[in-house]
Amino acid sequence: MNYIIGAFKPACNISITFGDGKSRKQVPLKKENGQTVMVPLFQSQENIAGKISVEPVSGKKVEHNGIKVELLGQIEMYFDRGNFYDFTSLVRELDVPGEIYERKTYPFEFSTVEMPYETYNGVNVRLRYILKITISRGYAGSIVEYQDFVVRNYSPPPSINNSIKMEVGIEDCLHIEFEYNKSKYHLKDVIIGKIYFLLVRIKIKNMDLEIRRRESTGSGANTHVETETLAKFELMDGAPVRGESIPIRLFLSPYELTPTYRNINNKFSVKYYLNLVLVDEEDRRYFKQQEITMFRLEETS
Repeated sequence: MNYIIGAFKPACNISITFGDGKSRKQVPLKKENGQTVMVPLFQSQENIAGKISVEPVSGKKVEHNGIKVELLGQIEMYFDRGNFYDFTSLVRELDVPGEIYERKTYPFEFSTVEMPYETYNGVNVRLRYILKITISRGYAGSIVEYQDFVVRNYSPPPSINNSIKMEVGIEDCLHIEFEYNKSKYHLKDVIIGKIYFLLVRIKIKNMDLEIRRRESTGSGANTHVETETLAKFELMDGAPVRGESIPIRLFLSPYELTPTYRNINNKFSVKYYLNLVLVDEEDRRYFKQQEITMFRLEETS
């Protein structure tokens, strides 16, 4: 029985260390099994370098047909689970066919890597970056090891950032005007605005401001749209009167937001909306939705 157990044990241990692993920022990444691990954070055009160690299990040698490391950027749709679309694929050959008797270390480097899209874990899609190490073996089956890392890309503040002004109403019943201080926000920003009641002839019970994320995946008949309400902020409780003005001040930092993603590799988009919801005393709901653009501002340490 022990022979059978031994047959399924890996023939070697593979470990991956990044060259600047001790100084590089680590961020949490949620794995498929629900566990959260800390992984290194990179941005586009950075060098990704380090060392890969292959150590045979004591007393064994590892025969192989070559060792390689790949840097992959992949998109996976959950309705097509298991099929990865590679938008970035780089490879480095580490070793020619041969045998390994003891621990062997291989340096690797991918220079100024183009990583245009951010790591994203959504409802129906995920985008990930991995290092994939493959020890090719014939009949014995290849040995494969993966190492995740996260990519975030930063944007400068937009040169033009117009405010949003809109009027919404029901003829002869309700007429309100709302204003948000800008249309583009960074992830730790504050939404500041005002709501003016120009005409109130229905009894408003309460009013909320929601932040909504809309993720659309696929295209044509296979388009899947998921809308999540990430935050709900009560603006008013009770009936407003004509001429009343209500201030808005909503801090974005407590919420897990991403930048707006538009048509990533023709696979998915992520958009954000401010949704103003009014509820009258008969529980009828009136709402007005407005898209806002989110961007990631470089954090100053």
